[in-house]
Amino acid sequence: MQSMRRPSSGSILFMITLFYVLAFSILFINADVVDYRGFIVAAGAIGLLYFQYGALTIFFPNVDRAVLLVANFLCAVGMVMLYRIDPDIAIKQLVWMGVGMLMMVCTMLGIRYWNRWPRLKWILMVASVGLLALSILFSGSVFGAKNWFSIAGITVQPSEFVKVLLVIAMAGILHQYNGFTSLLTIAGYVGVCLIMLLLQKDLGAALLYAGTAIIMIYAGTSNKWLVGGALGAVGVGSVLAYKLFPHVRVRVALWQNPWALYESQGYQVVQGLIAIASGGLFGLGLTMGMPMAVPVRHTDFIFAVICEEFGLIIGIALVAFYLVFIVRGAIIAMDARNSFDAMLAIGCVAMITLQCFINIGGVVKLIPLTGITLPFVSYGGSSMISCYVLLGILEGIAIKNGDADEMEFAEDYDDYED
Repeated sequence: MQSMRRPSSGSILFMITLFYVLAFSILFINADVVDYRGFIVAAGAIGLLYFQYGALTIFFPNVDRAVLLVANFLCAVGMVMLYRIDPDIAIKQLVWMGVGMLMMVCTMLGIRYWNRWPRLKWILMVASVGLLALSILFSGSVFGAKNWFSIAGITVQPSEFVKVLLVIAMAGILHQYNGFTSLLTIAGYVGVCLIMLLLQKDLGAALLYAGTAIIMIYAGTSNKWLVGGALGAVGVGSVLAYKLFPHVRVRVALWQNPWALYESQGYQVVQGLIAIASGGLFGLGLTMGMPMAVPVRHTDFIFAVICEEFGLIIGIALVAFYLVFIVRGAIIAMDARNSFDAMLAIGCVAMITLQCFINIGGVVKLIPLTGITLPFVSYGGSSMISCYVLLGILEGIAIKNGDADEMEFAEDYDDYED
């Protein structure tokens, strides 16, 4: 099977490289002046791509190549569009991508070679609440959400890192599941996190945490009644949030009819929809659109500007790659040798893919806009690092699975020889 996978992996790697080369060539040709920052971003991104992929596949043959390539393709699309929007932002994103890859490797090694993660669940739960509390006490405000603070001039969004802590902590609880006590622990932990996120007006993270928790509960218990109860609790909480928080009512009003508020809060939603419609199926062409007309184009609404210039066909391709991520992640979870690794894999996949669908759903007006980034595509250091850490967890489990398969095969072979 390895010999069958490698050619396809190599061809996808080549296609990602070709995409970088062609896209940046178009950007250079259409530029009014030669901007050497483009060479830096293109060369740096391609260099990181080959160094990461080459090093991991050489030293860890059992790494899941498909998951790795999905992340690299998403980063490629995001990097090109970010350079199109603002070269300085693209350079910063390149740095964060490098940091994220380094954190991914560290996480991968930690998951592969250290097996005491379930014991840390209480520490991680306290750390989660502590980080979210810091956002409330020392945060700044962006578009109404108070979910970040600054350290030495670097903006940090704690809710991005709490995503990782939540997945590990919940996997630890479900790994040692003992009925009502475990459910009470999960309900208290997730409930406190959701309340703190609502106080920060971070609706996207609240929806993401709740969705991931429900998926993990169902995967860990197979109890439909528990899932029904959890969904009911989320529904009641949503109604209460609508009644208690004015910003929630504004988001719902924008979802119902953004055109009625076009000159105020609805401007960004309408501009995003216009951008997607303008691009059509095949797009206006790179550099031919008007991304500057779309607010928060480099973060929340990057999907809209991608569709404007690359077309719905690339937008659909992005969604398809996230679906590949789901399939490969499910395979890794099913191959896991213990329930903790299985829950970890499911949690990582749920966290990344739910974030994708929440972002895209808000942009295309399927759900109320929540102000959440598109994983591996949108600009943001905290987002990029947290996504790569989740990827590192998934790859660490994949390596453990492959190593276990090889060990079992060797033992069976020795028994056969005897």
